[in-house]
Order: sequence, then structure tokens, then C-alpha cells
Amino acid sequence: MALSIGTKAPDFTLKHKTEDGLSDVSLSDNLGKRNTVLLFFPFAFTSVCMSEMCSVQDTLNCFTKLNAEVYGISVDSPFTLEVMAQKEHITFPLLSDFNKEVAKSYDVLYEDLLGLRGVAKRSAFVINKEGEITYAWSSDDPKNVPDFAELRAAITD
Repeated sequence: MALSIGTKAPDFTLKHKTEDGLSDVSLSDNLGKRNTVLLFFPFAFTSVCMSEMCSVQDTLNCFTKLNAEVYGISVDSPFTLEVMAQKEHITFPLLSDFNKEVAKSYDVLYEDLLGLRGVAKRSAFVINKEGEITYAWSSDDPKNVPDFAELRAAITD
């Protein structure tokens, strides 16, 4: 079961790849400054994942107005995520949890999905500036996506 509302969010550092190279992104970079939205998704370049990430990109200004940094997280390599971001013009960071440590710490790792182990469940978390989870959603069905109106309502400044 995914981490619940009111829980202190586990800190992490993940790789983000752009044309400038690899960089580290940490949750703690946002603490005290802005809210953080974590969107775990199973696989790059799959129809539901692409649709979800593109939908978030289309409404990114809503998150910016709420003082929220959005991160997409998957177990794909940072190089694959870079190509996905370029192809779909996604400007928010897509972070690689290649070692599956963050999905495990948020308890959103499938034991088995289509015969594959260690894939992130489609999940969403809002973490406030103090590092507390204010919204938590996870689905065992990878075709389900979070209710983004409900997610945005959980972001407070």
C-alpha cells in the first residue's frame, strides 16, 4: 500500500538527462521553497503513460501558479526518458528510478506486471514545502490515472 497522507515523504536523489548531460534531482531541493508533485508511471512510450505526461505538460502552468514542481518518475533509463521528453516536448523533469529505490520507498512497485517485476505503479503524491505528503493516490490498474483536479486541490502554499 502506498505511503499515506500525513507521512513524511522519503527524500531521494534521481538522475535527469537533458542535452546538457546527466544531473541529480533531489526532493530536498524543494523543501522550504515549493510544493512537489511526484507522478510515478510504469513505462516510457506506452499509450497511457504518454497521454498522462502530455496532459500534465499541457496544464503545467496550473502547477506553476500553485508553486509546485512536477516530476515524472519511472524505472526507465534516464536516456530513454530524455528521448520521450524531446519527442513529446515535455519540459518538466522525467526522473529515472532505474534502481527502483524510490518506487520501493514510496511503496508503489509492482511485484508483477505482465510478467515483469519491479515496475512503478501509476501513482501520484503531493508533498508540501515541509516534506509532508498531502495527497496520495496509487492504482493497481496501470490504465487508471489520478484525478488531477483533486491532486491540484491538495496543493497549498
